[in-house]
Parts: sequence; structure tokens; C-alpha cells
Amino acid sequence: MNISSRIILLGLLALPLPGVSFAQHAHHAAPGDAVPAPAPTTRWPADAALQDGMHRIHVALEELRHYEMGHMDATMALDRVGLIEQAAADIFAKCKLPEDRDAVLHHMLVPLLAAAQALKANPDDMAQVQAMRDAVADYPRYFDDPGWAAPAKP
Repeated sequence: MNISSRIILLGLLALPLPGVSFAQHAHHAAPGDAVPAPAPTTRWPADAALQDGMHRIHVALEELRHYEMGHMDATMALDRVGLIEQAAADIFAKCKLPEDRDAVLHHMLVPLLAAAQALKANPDDMAQVQAMRDAVADYPRYFDDPGWAAPAKP
């Protein structure tokens, strides 16, 4: 991770989000760090709060496809980014997973939020939309959530 990415991450961790203290989660990994645990042989159950937050993130990311295709303006796209940030904040606030699962989830949410902040800073940087998708792409490998397609068997 380069210096500017670390500065962005530190800024993200300092951002106040409703009902969330990122200081509570500062011990988790930064974007670019290795995933803390291999994918489990049996995916972990996702409780209702996690399913709700990740569903909201999934929907907003799907809607951002319209932005990438030029069918949505920047104002609407940034509204979707706000929805993603709020969903992540809700997940952080209700985070009640065992430590290994919590760490895996945070390894997804921290880079998701970094990409969201980068898109807010430069709405023309479409690569950040894909970076958000990439950040949560492994979610169905780890968590059993009916709202997300299970990964294909190798």
C-alpha cells in the first residue's frame, strides 16, 4: 500500500459516521493487507444485521452499473455511495461476529469505504466503482448469505 492510500485510510478511520466509532475498529487490517483467514470449508452464517447491510451494499453497487454506463448522473451515483457508507456504518455498529469472522469482514469493508471516499473525491474516477465491487467480491466465499450468489465450486 502506498503512502497516499495509507493517508486516505487514516482519514477514513477518523470520519464520524452515525452510531459508529471507527476507533473501535482501528485494530483491523488496512486495504492491501492479506486476508486474515482462508475461506472456510463451510461458509459462516450471516446474521440478519449483516445480511441487511450487505444487501444494501450489493443493491447500491448494482445500481452504480448505470453510472458506469453513463445512464446515471454523478449526484445520483454519490447518493448510492452514501447508501454504501451508511450500510457499512450500520454493519460496524452492529458488529457481533467472532474475531476471525470480524477481521475478514473488516478486510472487505475498509477498502470498500476507501474506494467510496475516492469516488466522492473524484466522481469521474470510474475505477473506484470496480474497486468497491472488488472489495466485497469474496463476501460469498466466507459468509452464507442468500442475498449473494455462492461462489462456483473449483
